[in-house]
Amino acid sequence: MAKTICLYFEIHQIIHLKRYRFFEIGRDHYYYDDYENERSINDIAERSYVPALQTLIDMAKENGKYFKVALSLSGVGLEQLEMHAPQVIDKLQELNSTGCVEFLCEPYSHGLAALGNEESFRDECLRMKAKIKEIFGQSPKVFRNSSLIYSDDIGAQVAAMGFKGMLTEGAKHILGWKSPHFIYNCALNPNLKLLLRDYKLSDDISLRFNNSDWSEYPLFADKYVDWIAALPEEENVINIFMELSALGIFQPLSSNILEFLRAIPACAKARGITFSTPSELCSKGKSVGSLTVPYPCSWVDEERDTSCWLGNVMQREAFNKLYSVADRVRICTDRRIKQDWDYLQASNNFRFMTTKHNSVGMSRGIYDGPYDAFTNYMNILGDFINRVNSLYPIDMDNEELNSLLTTIKNQGEEIEAKDRKIEKLQAELEKYHPSVDKAPAAPAKAPTAKKPAAKKPAAKKPAAKKTAAKSK
Repeated sequence: MAKTICLYFEIHQIIHLKRYRFFEIGRDHYYYDDYENERSINDIAERSYVPALQTLIDMAKENGKYFKVALSLSGVGLEQLEMHAPQVIDKLQELNSTGCVEFLCEPYSHGLAALGNEESFRDECLRMKAKIKEIFGQSPKVFRNSSLIYSDDIGAQVAAMGFKGMLTEGAKHILGWKSPHFIYNCALNPNLKLLLRDYKLSDDISLRFNNSDWSEYPLFADKYVDWIAALPEEENVINIFMELSALGIFQPLSSNILEFLRAIPACAKARGITFSTPSELCSKGKSVGSLTVPYPCSWVDEERDTSCWLGNVMQREAFNKLYSVADRVRICTDRRIKQDWDYLQASNNFRFMTTKHNSVGMSRGIYDGPYDAFTNYMNILGDFINRVNSLYPIDMDNEELNSLLTTIKNQGEEIEAKDRKIEKLQAELEKYHPSVDKAPAAPAKAPTAKKPAAKKPAAKKPAAKKTAAKSK
């Protein structure tokens, strides 16, 4: 097998919370800074997403089927693009039409549900999978967790959802003497292939490219590809993963970062190096063995763990408080609460509370420090939890709550079984009648649960302000 490059970019947009005082709890149910959300996404679209995606489109057209790339988007980021920067969606559709891109799945909220609530994690992933199918016509086969967070248990959950592969970090404390340039598999389910990020080659582009103090500065495409070609002959899979915002934000366009990227395919082709999508590697490549990851790892900071989100008492308190209502939110059918749940789960809310000093590119936005971020978030969370409890009271019997959860779970499994049967029948129909168009599957309605009567009369709610994003 010739050496192959797996190039992947991720798109996520922070949802900026507004200043929310303690006395506003119970009076104001709108938590977002609309001006900053619109300003920031238009800025990043203009400086990064649009020119970067146009470069990928040009690379696809110039190199035909030789060039391949993978992308994933968070659901909350996608909502912001749909609302404020639809030109980015147009570019993604144009890239999709080239046939060179694979869309991966990730949690809808870009949150930490994999560490807090298995059912919420599953729900987010399946919602995002359906969203990708709806917008781009692809059904993701490979999964990418928020910030590449992975452990054996998370891998088993992802495999149970039907994914064939998963991306994660090639961290030294995980690999030991092993190389990230091979395909591995989940220790708890060998059917899930693991693709490990080469953090040095990835960070050479996303973090160091424009650093004039770097010993390799200036970096040119031919030198970069020479490094890949010089790897040991048996090390054939080179995974280069980064955020798309690295192209234009972390590394400004004035650094010629896009010209560097555009030159890579020609340099690689001259050295007999190919490009592959994650699903191609997972379906055609063979695992060299299982990878044991008992504790969650990620691609953030030197530690490559979860300490930037859950490393101090404040972060853990906020995290536990948020997921204390996860089961009730999952039952809920209120669209405003559902959307707020997605936005409040986003991992950046917890990262703003970090007391670590080595976070790369860390900006706290409106917050003066970690304690300020914690106070503001907990005020908002206090109001949100009150709203959830007004629908499903905290003194509601566990037996009654569990009954509702079981009903929803059973209905969801029935819908999934029917969807799989429809897909199988469509495949059979296509096999015997290639000219017959596939019949679209009827959209599954989300199971609803009858709201139980509260034991105490609910207080009259104040008028809702405008929604954070247009209705999905």
